[in-house]
Amino acid sequence: MLPVNPVVEVRDVSFSYGEDLVLERINLTVAGGDFLALMGPNGSGKTTLVKLILGLLKPLSGEVRLFGCPVGRFRQWDRIGYVPQKATSFDTRFPATVEEVVLSGRFSRLGMGRRPGKEDYRAVEEALELVGLAGAGKRTVGSLSGGQQQRVFIARALAGRPELLVLDEPVVGLDSRALDSFYALLEQLNRDMGITLITVSHDTGTVARRVGQVACINRRLICHGHPARVLTTANLARLYGIPVRRVVHEH
Repeated sequence: MLPVNPVVEVRDVSFSYGEDLVLERINLTVAGGDFLALMGPNGSGKTTLVKLILGLLKPLSGEVRLFGCPVGRFRQWDRIGYVPQKATSFDTRFPATVEEVVLSGRFSRLGMGRRPGKEDYRAVEEALELVGLAGAGKRTVGSLSGGQQQRVFIARALAGRPELLVLDEPVVGLDSRALDSFYALLEQLNRDMGITLITVSHDTGTVARRVGQVACINRRLICHGHPARVLTTANLARLYGIPVRRVVHEH
């Protein structure tokens, strides 16, 4: 079997906001085809790590590489889809249609001044079908449920046909049924389309069933590996600093 080239490499990375050291000497590799969940308490540095991976922040020390290229020199941003934290926090009265929002995910491929063409609208249709919203293009985003809105922003990221999809706490506010459905969608994208996935999550039960790798972070990388090996009572106590009992909800 040929080795799988790393999609993301985080090498001895530290970061601080002023005097506050948020991440300390993080080493993490995400191979092509991985489905990785970043877990940890609030303020543990998960979102900061995501922003470092995407080149939105610069490390205090260490290096981040994307597809083998230092992130500061990386230019192929159409290979990456990103759903930021609170993507659905917008004025629901704003009359943007689902199609318009998803089409904006093609802009990195279009470039400045180019109008979308048939290929772009085809990509929008395909993305909406993938997330279970075929035929919803003319509806306003504000008319959709919270779970459907999350799917719109996933479709927006997918419209660019990325190889890596990064989601920062995409399931905030979803009920348990919508949560499991959402992770089933991510699992499908990873398994059937081969998209490498990184998601920030707090839900240990869903993560244990759906993802392939877990990285537990609390300023430092506490542990990393398969969920069954990582999400133990002892490791969760180390991660959160208090005794934790993991409860798995069956659906």
